[in-house]
Amino acid sequence: MNSKPGTMNRRTCLQKIAAGAALAAAGCARAEEVEPAPSKLNFVYILADDLGYGDLGCYGQQTIKTPNIDRMASEGMRFTDHYAGSTVCAPSRCCLMTGYHTGHAYIRGNSEVKPMGQQPLPTDTVTIPELLKDQGYTTGLVGKWGLGGPGSEGHPNSQGFDHFFGYLCQRHAHNYFPEFLFRNHERVDLEGNEVAGDREDGAGVATEKVTYSPDLMIEEAVGFIRENRERPFSLFFTATLPHANNEARDEGMEIPDFGEYATEDWPDAQKGHAAMISRLDRDVGRILNELKEVGLDQNTMVLFTSDNGPHREGGADPDFFNSSGPLRGIKRDLYEGGIRVPLIARLPGRIPEGVVSGHVGAFWDMLPTLVELAGGTVPSGVDGVSMVPALKGSGKQAEHEYLYWEFRGKQAIRQGAWKAVRTGPGEEVELYNLVEDLSESTNLAAKNPDKVVELSSLFDYARVESELFPLES
Repeated sequence: MNSKPGTMNRRTCLQKIAAGAALAAAGCARAEEVEPAPSKLNFVYILADDLGYGDLGCYGQQTIKTPNIDRMASEGMRFTDHYAGSTVCAPSRCCLMTGYHTGHAYIRGNSEVKPMGQQPLPTDTVTIPELLKDQGYTTGLVGKWGLGGPGSEGHPNSQGFDHFFGYLCQRHAHNYFPEFLFRNHERVDLEGNEVAGDREDGAGVATEKVTYSPDLMIEEAVGFIRENRERPFSLFFTATLPHANNEARDEGMEIPDFGEYATEDWPDAQKGHAAMISRLDRDVGRILNELKEVGLDQNTMVLFTSDNGPHREGGADPDFFNSSGPLRGIKRDLYEGGIRVPLIARLPGRIPEGVVSGHVGAFWDMLPTLVELAGGTVPSGVDGVSMVPALKGSGKQAEHEYLYWEFRGKQAIRQGAWKAVRTGPGEEVELYNLVEDLSESTNLAAKNPDKVVELSSLFDYARVESELFPLES
């Protein structure tokens, strides 16, 4: 188990970070002050990292406690058939930010760029925050990015975010006690987190574990809400919990303490996994409480989801808590457990309470949805479909002709009840009826050859070639 942070050092660091957050957030508004516009919705989009479909109480979890997220579901709408952009981090976030699925998206895998970061988004990429800025929004990102490292064209400040705090590099984000984070372009050293060795990517394991990064990031997120409460804002809170520290192997579920799970007769990695999820739930509660305290509870849409399915890293065992729920597969699979994720939407008075929606949607729908709600114009050609009617519980909701994913030679298509999966180039296409067989346990390809041919044709139709991410890579 990891040692607890030193109380005095951690408190001092938190105070310094919080003070910086207030100043930075106050200064992140554009020079031309935006007049308060109560009629404009604010948006808070909370993205968990490697949280499984079955890791939340409102999705069937029996052991891990998630009371705040469960309350969100009871006070809002819970979606049963929502999908991540991909089965791993970077392409999932690219689909979210740009409105394209992985057959058209620029980023289709986790491709690292030395010395620090991943393949950056190009300068001319159109993103959600850019489109919201056009409508007068102050835009913030707190947490993990992974779409462009320091000094690159993919840096959040170059992709529409007025304010950024957190990790630019995914590998750096594996470390929960990092030597530094970034605020916009500035490196922020964290008190007491001395790192063994001299690693350019910043992912070394701290020899002293004093300042826990999720604590700093929730402070920054709450500070951003508080400082921008009188102007329209959007905040993407891209938490790192409950991702493993892949550098720490069996001690990879890094947490200052196991909390309410400390006395359970479980392996330490499973105690850490549960504690991370409950800590994330606590942070969601802080955001909800802050919105209420500053009088924005009725005017802020809060969305909660995860970037892909649960992992088997850092000693974690997705079977221990049934993290995939009724679904087959985990992170890096294109079976449902790798790509189907929770989605909860809450907006008191405007999103119906306690509703469960079976609308089939995906990350690439967020761009048209948020832009429409903000009063903007959705760019032509995106793959996303606005979910506004589904969220309102009224009006005619447009449906996708199909949903498509690709990752390292794997491909998947969902069309209505049918799901086709190809696990690699030259492999036989598998066919499942998700309405009758949610766990994808019975391959119906042999009994439905015409449907296999029909869906297989979409594997080629749905994509354009990528030099960076060839299908056979």
